[in-house]
Amino acid sequence: KWTQWIFLKLFEKGLAYKKEMPINWCPRCKIGLANEEVVDDGCERCGHAVETRVKNQWMLKITEYAERLINDLDTVDYIERVKIQQRNWIGRSEGADVIFKIKDTEESLTVFTTRPDTLFGATYMVISPEHPVLETLQDRIENVLAVKAYQEEARKKSEFERAELNHDKTGVKIDGLVAINPVNNEEITIWVSDYVLMSYGTGAIMAVPGHDQRDWEFAKTFGLPIIEVVSGGDVTEAAYTQTETGTMVNSGFLNDLDVDSAKEKITTWLREQGLGTPKINYKLRDWVFSRQRYWGEPIPLVHCETCGWVAIPEEELPLRLPEVVNYEPTDTGESPLAKIRDWVETTCPTCGGPAERETDTMPQWAGSSWYFLRYTDPHNDEALASKEHLDYWMPVDWYNGGMEHTTLHLLYSRFWHKFLYDIGVVPSPEPYQKRTSHGMILGENNEKMSKSRGNVVNPDDVVAEYGADTVRMYEMFIGDFEKSVPWSTDGVRGCKRFLDRVWKLKDSVKPGDTYTEALEAKIHQTIKKVSHDYESLKFNTAIAALMTLLNDVNQVGTINEAEMKTFLMLLNPVSPHLTEELWEKLGFEGMLNEQSWPSFDEEKTIAQTIAIGVQVNGKVRGDVTVNLDDSQDVAREKVMANENIQRAIAGKTIVKEIYVPGRIYNIVVK
Repeated sequence: KWTQWIFLKLFEKGLAYKKEMPINWCPRCKIGLANEEVVDDGCERCGHAVETRVKNQWMLKITEYAERLINDLDTVDYIERVKIQQRNWIGRSEGADVIFKIKDTEESLTVFTTRPDTLFGATYMVISPEHPVLETLQDRIENVLAVKAYQEEARKKSEFERAELNHDKTGVKIDGLVAINPVNNEEITIWVSDYVLMSYGTGAIMAVPGHDQRDWEFAKTFGLPIIEVVSGGDVTEAAYTQTETGTMVNSGFLNDLDVDSAKEKITTWLREQGLGTPKINYKLRDWVFSRQRYWGEPIPLVHCETCGWVAIPEEELPLRLPEVVNYEPTDTGESPLAKIRDWVETTCPTCGGPAERETDTMPQWAGSSWYFLRYTDPHNDEALASKEHLDYWMPVDWYNGGMEHTTLHLLYSRFWHKFLYDIGVVPSPEPYQKRTSHGMILGENNEKMSKSRGNVVNPDDVVAEYGADTVRMYEMFIGDFEKSVPWSTDGVRGCKRFLDRVWKLKDSVKPGDTYTEALEAKIHQTIKKVSHDYESLKFNTAIAALMTLLNDVNQVGTINEAEMKTFLMLLNPVSPHLTEELWEKLGFEGMLNEQSWPSFDEEKTIAQTIAIGVQVNGKVRGDVTVNLDDSQDVAREKVMANENIQRAIAGKTIVKEIYVPGRIYNIVVK
């Protein structure tokens, strides 16, 4: 209900609209996909190659929030790589819209460029295969069949495949259409090529092959002019792209200016001549919101021939899906709901005339963009959540998720939250105060787990063989929390061996309600290390510290009750079942998980004794344990009492002794 309510609010504010446009299409799932759902040229859900289709789709104006989505990243505690990925995806760039007239027509091509200073180097233009001028001026195009054939080929590719820098440059010169460069009135050819996308900028570019590698390769392929306009390179050999600074050449009234001055002067000139305007552009596209499938929230709108698109009354929410026998997507690209005429056909809430329901449904990201808000007040029938609950609970303190959701769930939910903030529903402009990210567990062959690769590890099978605590511990010990790591069965066995050793400790526990001198410093050090590492999501190093402490216990040969209690408390977040069982078997009071977390004494984290090596004539002959404050005389007594040292110096004369406190004892003999 409330997901549909949010959509209606977006519709009321003009942020939801329907438009015919080229979209990513998955032929296997038979649905449209947002750019964020295309991964490596394939469908994020099924992996099938994605192609382009022109469809009438519901869109959400996420671009209206682009600037705030970038700027407000400075107000939240996100790990830097998440911020960088969001900024890059939104892709803010400053430049100008420039108008190129098409010769002998009333039409023109507008291009967005971040480098208007290089206009004198524009020697041809390239437009997207979907550009509307191809339809508008079709009668003037002399090779229209070749152009249409190229359009059909482009349709089979996804936007991501088309935008790849290293793919072969293809294109068709549009015979019969010529553009006029606005700065020098030179006639330049117009080409259609799939590397220009209708969804970015204006679907048309001015090509400056002297200073753009992709334009240079295209020009070389098709024998087009290449002009240097920023000095510094040899454009006959390659595009000179180090042009953030430099001096303008071959550029008319911009000659001899530096790049920044040239940008400012040409932008002013274009505006004065009515040939261009300053512009901020974003790589981010409006969100393709329609899905041509049965499952998903129905879009609560009807279409009336008289009134257009009309929202259903709020009191009728939620609009529910009809019961169906077949919910498979259709080959025509229509939702399966379109066939259920008794559900589709309805009346217009405004005029009472015949109307039809929207048959596309919302994407899975709709509900997930706000569900956390409902957690604050899940049984509220009057509102998404009460103001009192939202004020108390929001924003979310800490959101951890995979990096693959940085341009999906994280971006979408920030957009919806900002909209809800704008209409007074939520108290904060950002949904999450802190964002971290975990890595992915790969297959043993170091590849992403998938059935097709045959490398999927079923956790149920591992639990059955090694136990739930072993699996839990291994997943926390496997590596750096933020990095992807391959699964290792040997690593699982190693964790099982460690827990077996922990279990055996119950046979070594002695009475004692304070830490012994032998383990006191080690335990305080471990409490400090493990507490810090758990809070910092460094589970692997926390577990390593516990393994070290267990080795220390085994060296001592015994552990008392106070030490065992602390050890079990520190291990409990990693292995809750085994530690709880040991707590009970050892007769400790209450339940382990109800105990207070152990504390450490900073002074006691510093060991009072330490083992140092003893060298005789530069070779280590043994080690002794000394107190940190032992004088050289005291240390010497301990060294000379060591049997290995006694044998090493027997029958020899000591020439010199050097003691470095807490580190080493050197003896020189002859």
